[in-house]
Amino acid sequence: MSPQEPAQAIPTPTPTPKVGRDLPMAIGVGLGLLAALAVGLLWAPWFFVLISAASLSMAVVEIHQALLRKGMHAQVKTIVAGTLVSVLGAYAMFRWNLGLPPTTFAVICVCGTVVACLVARLLLAREGFIRDIAASALIIAYIPLMGVFIPLMMAEPGGTRRIIAVVACVVASDTGAYAVGSLLGRHKMAPHISPSKTWEGLAGSIITSAIVGVVAALWCLGASWELGLVLGLCIAPAATLGDLVESLIKRDAGLKDMSNLLPGHGGFMDRLDSMLVAMPMGWLVLHLGMGG
Repeated sequence: MSPQEPAQAIPTPTPTPKVGRDLPMAIGVGLGLLAALAVGLLWAPWFFVLISAASLSMAVVEIHQALLRKGMHAQVKTIVAGTLVSVLGAYAMFRWNLGLPPTTFAVICVCGTVVACLVARLLLAREGFIRDIAASALIIAYIPLMGVFIPLMMAEPGGTRRIIAVVACVVASDTGAYAVGSLLGRHKMAPHISPSKTWEGLAGSIITSAIVGVVAALWCLGASWELGLVLGLCIAPAATLGDLVESLIKRDAGLKDMSNLLPGHGGFMDRLDSMLVAMPMGWLVLHLGMGG
């Protein structure tokens, strides 16, 4: 370049906007959810059951939307109705002693939901019947069948405290997995499903859940520390399994989050994934250890 030629200004690259979650929004939504659950569990059990039924129904819609991306058409309206009736009705049977044991009512409702889906799909075209019924069966087994253990646990003696103990173990499991996995994680557990999960994180999840389980058994349930230890040791793998299953559904459907209904958190399934599998396990351990 000659001295007479003006120097060309080097263009400044435009900064790439960071893509991520809105942290303040995520914190606000998280605190709101926590407050609603606390109010329900501590002072208004019916409110907690209503929140659970509504959340499970939204989760049904989210899984249905994911399966649509694979060409699978579930009977979503029928399943939502079955979910609401199963969860709310099972708790009503316990609360007002309406003549049926909650477990019996829940089994009848879930089976009735399957039958209703079969009938509804029979009225449509023959093509794709097996595929669509498989989609409905998957959603029913995944959400209302597992979610109905929420009112079943509420119907047990000290049911609210049992729910609190199970939720505490799930939260401890997720927290322990994240903390230990972030600091010490080296060996990938399921890289094709969730690349961030490690065996070290799973170990942290189990240890943390076991500790919280012991504390919850002694201080919340009035039970032996051995029962709390078993509860924590069983909840952690169940919660991890629930997380992996939901992650694989999202990967297969090409989704990052199930939805954007909960700003900063994704969808309802993104919050319920660990809890769905942990609830039946928690119910079983506490039912066997404390009676029902």
